[in-house]
Amino acid sequence: MTEANSPQRRTDASPTALPVDEAADVAERIVENVERVIVGHHDVTEHIVTAILSRGHLLLDDVPGVGKTMLARSLARSIDCEFSRVQFTPDLMPTDVTGVNVFDERTREFEFRPGPVFGNVVLADEINRAPPKTQSALLEAMEEAQVTVDGETYELDQPFTVIATQNDVEADRTYELPIAEVDRFAKRLTLGYPSPEDESEVLRRVTGRHPIEELESVATAGDVLAARETVATVTAEEPVRAYVTRLANYTRDHADLGVSPRGSIALLRSAQARAVLDGRDYVVPDDVQAEAQSVLAHRVRTAASSGDASGRELIAEALESVPVE
Repeated sequence: MTEANSPQRRTDASPTALPVDEAADVAERIVENVERVIVGHHDVTEHIVTAILSRGHLLLDDVPGVGKTMLARSLARSIDCEFSRVQFTPDLMPTDVTGVNVFDERTREFEFRPGPVFGNVVLADEINRAPPKTQSALLEAMEEAQVTVDGETYELDQPFTVIATQNDVEADRTYELPIAEVDRFAKRLTLGYPSPEDESEVLRRVTGRHPIEELESVATAGDVLAARETVATVTAEEPVRAYVTRLANYTRDHADLGVSPRGSIALLRSAQARAVLDGRDYVVPDDVQAEAQSVLAHRVRTAASSGDASGRELIAEALESVPVE
């Protein structure tokens, strides 16, 4: 695994799609490798892998110390690609994320020095500790896979995935993410505290050397790109697409802010990735239902309460109320 260092390097953007069983094998290898470090979060790990295969970004939201950063690091180590990390702090500037033009005294010209966003897996650690102006430095990168600095646009290598972590502890020292940025995260996930049995296993594994120190990659960037192409070929028939639309419209009818079309697209793509994970080349309603909470809940705002809890409740209601036809 190498450090991000040049905006000129390119990864093949149009690889050949893998057969579904081979793409499923890539996903399963990554899940199993991450679980050599992360204990008791199989569902979350699968959600992260399906997000990456569906070209999405992730927001890991929980209290400190439950393994958010370790999960992101384990995932990045499982894929042989460029990994970079940004520790978000109140004094972090947008150019500390995107990069900056620096005047070269030798050539008498400005030279672009890329920031840590020029990686394949970018960990934005404690993103809500930086002010909104710095948080927004990721908006263009997440939506368009490019960065514009001083009028010059630089494309980002593929695969490109942002994994951001945040917690609501010490709320007076954090900044709430703008809704427009939250909507760009395909999924919002939480880990929660481990069970006593899982925590005991964590303690056993970290006795001596931490398992992440010995974690090796089990897939390449090319594997991920090829698996993404497989996901893009998965069939989603009209009844499934209509079901996704009905779920989105239910939130719009029952919330102050419902799911955007971007959210509907993220749900369908996540369902395609879930189908591949299960070894199928077509989407079924169960795939949509498996992905709905993690993809849709953080996009919903209700008058009753703020935060993700009300969104989860509304999505649960939608899954109960909206018929599968």
